[in-house]
Parts: sequence; structure tokens; C-alpha cells
Amino acid sequence: MMPLFDFPGGIHPPEHKAHSSAVPIRLAPLPPQLHVALRQSMGNAARPCVAVGDRVAKGQLIASADGRLSAAVHAPTSGVISAIAPQPFAHPSGLPELAITLDSDGEERWIDRQPLHDWPQRSGAEIRDFLAQMGIVGLGGAVFPSHLKLGVSPLETLVINGAECEPYISCDDRLMRERADAICDGIAVTRHALQARQVLIGIEDNKPQAIAAMQAAAAAHGFSVVAVPTKYPSGGAKQLIRILTGKAIPHGVRSTEHGVQCFNVATVYAIGRAVLHGEPLISRIVTLTGAVDAAANVEALIGTPLDRLLALAQPHRDRKEVVMGGPLMGFTLPDLAAGLTKAGNCLLVKSPALFPPRPPAQACIRCGDCASACPVSLQPMDLFWFAKSKNFDKAQQWQLFDCIECGACSYVCPSQIPLVDYYRFAKSEIWAAERDKNAANLARQRHEFRQMRLQRDKAEKAQRLADKAAQAAARQTASHSAAANVATNVAPGADPKQAAIAAAMARAAAQREAAPLPEQHSNGLNDAKQAAIAAAMARAAARKTAADEAKAASGQPPAPPPASSGLDDAKQASIEAAMARAAPRKAAADEAKAASGQPPAPPPSSSGLDDAKQAAIEAAMARAAARKAAADQARANQQPDS
Repeated sequence: MMPLFDFPGGIHPPEHKAHSSAVPIRLAPLPPQLHVALRQSMGNAARPCVAVGDRVAKGQLIASADGRLSAAVHAPTSGVISAIAPQPFAHPSGLPELAITLDSDGEERWIDRQPLHDWPQRSGAEIRDFLAQMGIVGLGGAVFPSHLKLGVSPLETLVINGAECEPYISCDDRLMRERADAICDGIAVTRHALQARQVLIGIEDNKPQAIAAMQAAAAAHGFSVVAVPTKYPSGGAKQLIRILTGKAIPHGVRSTEHGVQCFNVATVYAIGRAVLHGEPLISRIVTLTGAVDAAANVEALIGTPLDRLLALAQPHRDRKEVVMGGPLMGFTLPDLAAGLTKAGNCLLVKSPALFPPRPPAQACIRCGDCASACPVSLQPMDLFWFAKSKNFDKAQQWQLFDCIECGACSYVCPSQIPLVDYYRFAKSEIWAAERDKNAANLARQRHEFRQMRLQRDKAEKAQRLADKAAQAAARQTASHSAAANVATNVAPGADPKQAAIAAAMARAAAQREAAPLPEQHSNGLNDAKQAAIAAAMARAAARKTAADEAKAASGQPPAPPPASSGLDDAKQASIEAAMARAAPRKAAADEAKAASGQPPAPPPSSSGLDDAKQAAIEAAMARAAARKAAADQARANQQPDS
């Protein structure tokens, strides 16, 4: 007989499982409309790959995974996509989540399913990729993507969790009773992917029928079915590993580092359906129990509205609230219009008679009962104080994140303190601070990278300018050397002036070669432009020649050449007329001066008159002087007679 081990703490609450485990699993009716939430794992929400109005088949991919921890989503039935919008979501926050609303057509028309028949020949990596496409996640409540748990092989021990320790929940119990062979098929696939040496199936001893069924099915595969003592929370992964193998997984260490991996029975059942039948995860077993008349386990499609699902169990009229999960680890549903998710293993209806109101919380008396009940050996009362005072760093130092939120501490607390609520609050605050810190680090890294890029561009530009200056200096030095060579190579006896001219021409040529770009710019025109101007001038000259020839043929004189002064004909004519009018006035003034005895104005030295004109002027002045002398003589002769 296999030895068993025990874990610290634990409690023994009333089971209340018989209400729902007494009847077989039945299929839930197909609802006319399903709300399939895109967040079906602990990672990011999936990204829709369909549009409103699309007709989809059952099992068709409607949203692809977004990130490593995300999970793909498939159509639970055939129908038409009627909306992609936020819908009520099964979460304690009550915040809506983006969901795909599918109107079923009632045909249940499957896609072409493609199972992995040759899985024994496939590698673990191929099986992991296949399961990721099928959207398989852990159905024990954590909804961790299953393919990520298959990444380590070979493995010493594969532990299958059939404990189902929380009160009221019996979906795994009924699954093991009725579908043990299918579960073992899924275990075989999982074992092959992990290359596990042995398989241990742990089931609490309060489920004898399930143990018997699993033993019968597992015998053909060589799996070991082990009945473990009923004790809450033996269904925790670390606790069940401790019971079956005696290995205590320490804080911050994965179980695979100790050669052990743990899967829930419902999860391996889903793995078997995916690999052997090509069916993605589109349904699950749900326990309907509590204050109801027809407690049962039903197989429901993902996305089925919870109120329609709950109606199958006929809730009592005095129901107060509905919890998703068990009474210790579940949470109150804020809206029953939400669709069923892959994490929904139980709907527990509470009533005042079945669940009396919890007494008001009292002050902690540090009795230590919570520490005695903790299965992880934490100090819950200290964590409570750290969370209440928002001393989150201290809470982390005391291994807050080792808490599995089983609720055993709250269950035994004589002061009725909701300890788990404080732990959840502290965790959410720490996660939010971590997200803010990561966002700030990302922004800082982007800023630093931008600064580095600017500095790099600046340095590269400076280097380019320095290289260009060095090349210009090298060319300048080469020109001076060429000029010196020209001066040195002057033949003896040559003209020194000619040698100096040759040296200057050599320096100019070298300078032009050293700076070809500015010289090209000084021309202002490139060859193409020069050619265009020359062609335009040629066309203008041709037009002028043609116009002159036309005028000559018509008898008109050719157009005079334009004056060098640039004046037009009218202005030139007015100037000439003004000069003609000024000439008589000037001659009359000179004659008047000559008659008065004043000497005529000397000719300007710079008048520009030629000799003939000067002689004519002098002759005119002599004639005027003779006429004046004759007139004076005549007036003198006339005066004595009078």
C-alpha cells in the first residue's frame, strides 16, 4: 500500500455534496443566445476574429489568444454573431467584459473536426501547440493555460487531482463516476506529453464510487488511484502533491523543479476530447446546488446565461444571492445575466435558512486558530494587520502570495473577521502598484532610448561634417603641392612671370577641383538649363529675322536698332526737340553779351565740340563784334550834327 503524507492545518467543514452528486449529469438545453466572454483565462482577453453578422459553426475559432497566458475562444454552437460588445461578467468586481453574442440556429452544426490520432508519435511541443489552439485551460478554478504546464519533460510524477475538497461541489465526482475511461484517455495523452514516469490519481475517500470507477478504468493504463483522507483543502495542488509524494513545494518554486506536475480531472478530460476527438473547450460540467429543489450537475455550453442555467435547479423563492464556486473560495455573482465561463464549476444558491448572516466582525484576539488552520503555514493574523494598515511591503515579506485563499482561516476565526477579503484587497493593490511601476519603467526606457537616438544622430552628423572638412583640407593641400611642383618644375632660364602665371593657374585648377559643388552653384545653371535658354534665344532670333524679312517684302523700312541708352523712340524725340529749342536761346544770350561788351563765355573745355564747330563759333563771334563796332562808329558820327 502506498504511504501517504499529511499537510499542516486544514479543516473539516460539512460536505453537503450528496444534494447534487446523487443524480447523473444531464445536458443543459441549448439557449437561444449565448454571451461568450473573451476573457477565459488568467491572461489577456482574446481578440475577436469574427464580425457581427458572420455565420459560424460549432467549434469554430471566434477569438484568438492574445499573449502567453491568454486562451483561444471557440463557438459553443452554430449560429450567427449578433453582437461584440461589453456584457455582464462573472467576476467579483461586477465590471463588464467584452463578449461575443451568438444567436444559435439550433442545428448544432460542427466544423470539420481534426483530432490528433497519431498523438503517440507526436512530440510534447506539437501536443502543446495543438492544445493552445483548442483553448484548453485548467478547469479546477485557476483557468491557467494547460499547454504551459506541459513545457517540462521528462517528469518523475504526474498527479491527477480528483480530490474536489470544497463543500457542495460535486462536478468532478460525477465526471469520474460516469466518464472514467475518457479521463484516463486524457491522462495518457498528458503523460505522453510530459514523459512522466508514474501517474498518481488522488481522490478523497468520501467518493467511493468515483474511486471504484477510476480504478477500473486506470488499470488498463497502469495508473495508480489513491484514496486520500477527506480534509479541506486537500484539493490544492501543493497540498495534494504533499499527500501523495511527501514533497513540500517551497515558496517561489515550481512543482516541476521537484519533478511533479498536477492536473485537474476535468482538465485532462478536456485534453482527451481535444486530442482524440478534435473538440475545443466549449462546454463544462457545472454543479447547481444550495437552496434549490433540483440540485444536479449539468453539462452546459460556455456562454450560457447563468440565470437560464440556474433555472434548471429551481431555486427557492427566499434565495438571497448566488455564488460562483464553493462557500469557502467562491464569490457572489453581481449579475446573473453573465455567460458561463470556463472557470464556472458551481452555482451555489444562498438563502438565509441555509447560510445565516455572518455575525459582525470583532477585534482580533490573536488566538492563533487561523495559523493552526492555515495549510501553507502562514500567520494569517499578521497578514490581516499588514493588509488593514496597507503595509503591503511587509505583507509580501510574510509570503502573502503563498496564500491560496482557501478560506480556512476565516472559517475558524472566532471574531468572524473576513480574513480572505483583506488578503484579496492587499494582492489587488500590490498588482495595481506593480502595473503602474511597469508602465513607468516602460515610459522611462522609451525616453532614454529617444535621448540615446538623438545623441547618436548628432554624433553621426558631426562625424560627417568632420570627414567632409578633412577631405577638403586634403584636397587643398594637394593643390598647394601641385602649384609648388609647377613652380619647381620651371625650366632654368624660363620667364619668371610665365612661371608665376602657370603656378597661379595650377592653384586655381586645384581649387576648382577641391570645391566642385560651389563652382557649379556659381554658374547658377546646369547644362540642361543652359541648353533650354540657348534654344529659346535661337527661337527668338528666328522669329525676329522672319519679321524683318516680312517688313522688307512689304516695303516698310526695317525697325531701327534699339538705342544703347535703352530709351524708346518717343522719349528720344522729345529730348532732341528740347535741345533744338535750347540752342537758339543760347545763341541769343551770347549775342546780347557780345553787344554789351562782355566777353563771350569761354568755350567749355569739356564741351566736346569739334574744331569745325569751334571755328564756326569764333567766326560768328568775330562777325558780331564787327557789327557792334560798326554800329558804335555810326552812332558816334551822328552825335555832332544833332
